[in-house]
Amino acid sequence: MSERGFRWSIGMADGEMHMRRAIELAERGRHRVMPNPLVGCVLVRDGEVLAEGWHDHIGGLHAEQMAIADAESKGVSTMGATAYVTLEPCNHFGRTPPCTESLLWAGVSRVVIGSQDPNPTVRGGGIEALIEGGVEVEQGLLEDECETQMSPFMHWCRLRRPLVTLKASTDSSGRIDYDSSRPSERFSSDESLEMAQKIRADSMAILVGVNTVIRDDPSLTVRGPDIGPRNPPIRVVVDPNNRVPSDCRLMTDGEAPTLLVQSADFDSSGDEGNVSRVVMPEQDVPVYRILDMLGDRGIQSLLVEGGLDTWGRFLSEGLVDRARICESPKELGGNGPVFDSSCLSMAGLDLISSMEASGDKIDWWGRKRSP
Repeated sequence: MSERGFRWSIGMADGEMHMRRAIELAERGRHRVMPNPLVGCVLVRDGEVLAEGWHDHIGGLHAEQMAIADAESKGVSTMGATAYVTLEPCNHFGRTPPCTESLLWAGVSRVVIGSQDPNPTVRGGGIEALIEGGVEVEQGLLEDECETQMSPFMHWCRLRRPLVTLKASTDSSGRIDYDSSRPSERFSSDESLEMAQKIRADSMAILVGVNTVIRDDPSLTVRGPDIGPRNPPIRVVVDPNNRVPSDCRLMTDGEAPTLLVQSADFDSSGDEGNVSRVVMPEQDVPVYRILDMLGDRGIQSLLVEGGLDTWGRFLSEGLVDRARICESPKELGGNGPVFDSSCLSMAGLDLISSMEASGDKIDWWGRKRSP
């Protein structure tokens, strides 16, 4: 890459303020932009904020384009402005024209970038195009914060696997509702359940084991958060021996695609409406193969919802990137299995934060850069 006009950002207290605002703006697109990343942009000249923009939904204007449109709507010139943008502007045609062309057309003279885009379709090409167009480019301002906000996208671009979030709910003793001899029991608060729906909305796929389907007949759909025009999360069932009930919701409701992951010992009958099947060569269907398969399908974020055996397999192989554990003050009783948080530490996760939600305790575990 040419180094003409390129330098690394150092200090810049005012610049940090504008980049933090760009990060804040990017949040407005959460749940709605997948598979694109969250991106925000602020246009500044002589210390004055001229316009702001963010990527609001898949297929909509990119952050830079929205900021330029915002300036136009105000009758404000963008000539000689500095653009603070959380991710390297794209330089290719996709659902929208290249953002680099928009910035050059708008007369922006300087672009400060939070993080370089690791996607092979960009990967420095946006920076190069801006420099070749005579724009001064700086990179690396609040890079960690920007990459953390875009962690599923960054993770997938670099590893070609989805970022994995494990979600579990327990009673006050760590027991889970796993007694097949009685109906499943709700014990989390409404507030906790609303938070859980936001996690679903932030996922491109939701995975359960076949035992969870047999016991609970879940729908695994997003209820509440607005996910905009993007596709609903794919529902993934690990079902090596084709035990999934043919009349369960995942097979019949058509509300979202369902993907059955099965073993080579089962003679798959192929796709059926909203249901498709993937056959793995091994009987036990290794977790890493599931993640590779989903990554090949462009899935950037995977939510693992259950059950206990499925959680254990992902954790034992060290393939959980973050976990959300909800502990209810209620007591289920009985002799159900206990979810021991020590397994999270053994899987390389650290306790990041704790909060209270209408009596429930919510613990977030994660690795570096897991929001």
